[in-house]
Amino acid sequence: MKRIFLTLLLGVCQIAGFCQQTLTVSVNNPLDVPRQAVPVVIRLSQFGLDVKSAQVTAASGTEIASQLDDLDGDGAFDELCFMTDLCKREKTTFTVTLDSQGAPRTYEPKVYAEMLISNKKIKSSNKQNLYISSLTVDNGTNPYWMLHHHGPAFENELVAYRIYFDHRQTVDIYGKVNKGLELRQTQFYPDREQKANGLGDDVLWVGETLGLGTVRGWDGKAPTMLKDVEHRTLSIVSRGPLRTIVEVVDKGWNAPLPPSSKRIDMTTRYTLYAGRRDCAVSLHFDRPVNEFRFATGIINVKNSVEHSDHKGLRGCWGTDWPVSEKDSAGHKRETVGLGICIPAKNVVRELPPTKDNYPFVIGNIKQDMDYFITFGSDNESFGYHDSTSWFAYLDAWKRECDAQPEVRIVKQ
Repeated sequence: MKRIFLTLLLGVCQIAGFCQQTLTVSVNNPLDVPRQAVPVVIRLSQFGLDVKSAQVTAASGTEIASQLDDLDGDGAFDELCFMTDLCKREKTTFTVTLDSQGAPRTYEPKVYAEMLISNKKIKSSNKQNLYISSLTVDNGTNPYWMLHHHGPAFENELVAYRIYFDHRQTVDIYGKVNKGLELRQTQFYPDREQKANGLGDDVLWVGETLGLGTVRGWDGKAPTMLKDVEHRTLSIVSRGPLRTIVEVVDKGWNAPLPPSSKRIDMTTRYTLYAGRRDCAVSLHFDRPVNEFRFATGIINVKNSVEHSDHKGLRGCWGTDWPVSEKDSAGHKRETVGLGICIPAKNVVRELPPTKDNYPFVIGNIKQDMDYFITFGSDNESFGYHDSTSWFAYLDAWKRECDAQPEVRIVKQ
């Protein structure tokens, strides 16, 4: 009887050992400056565990917020992320416990995302109620006017972005006055009372420009829209609490092609973390695209001054109407700072400014490319208010983009 009990006990221990995995995660800041809101991302496939819940504990023994994400929609979590601040040259450790039982732990939301179909029965532009997570359309279908704020919108306490759901796929911005989540209230279109109470607003007119870091085709002479796409899908992949991920899939894109090439599938992911002004952009193609060239950059805001290190960092500071001038009633001119940071290896050419854009030709892409976009509004009570301070921020930001923290994981 004792042997049977012992065997059962060992079996339970083996099951418990299989169901739970403890990791020591060290994070090192390679820079001589402190860093705030540093994302730490762990791919879960390497541990052979169907993770259902996780807990992250700092070296002090305090539990910190974390997030599990299912990135491909197969019902299994693919990544765990958490955030930390780092002093200059600091190396700190965390204990991460992964469990194949339970459910994700809940934390205070620090980000928000929404996507809505316009409800014609509701006249108010900030009380729409037809929320969706994803939409796919066939070639020739343009849902731009069907969707409220024309596509998905997402925010943290500092900034908000949106992506146009049409052949432009432009990245547009919403500037805040005070820190906080507010898109659920304003839905990108605040009313007079909300503005009077210190809520933000659309601060940039983008038209058919590159907006803020939008990816376009390149025909050898100029950027091209993504018009000929077999299927286009925009989705909210993740809603927080620490990051939101918006995904654009252009399947069967007839991009400006090299000879004898076929259509390509391009997936663009926009990841916005809590506490960060910048947004990470990740491109993935269904096959190597070394021979292709693409375009990106930022809009040439009217009356703007430019900043560039000619190695992938480019920014501007300027003032313009946030809507077309014929629709400018009730609006004021907005002053904004924009920035884009592209890996130097992917910069084929930094083109001279045009009346619309500060453009780049990009390439040398196998199947993946990552870059960053950022912006600030002069309306902010907490941000930047002149070109000098904005360009200094961009230079410091570039150093962070180029020197990501070093993460090492050891199984206990």
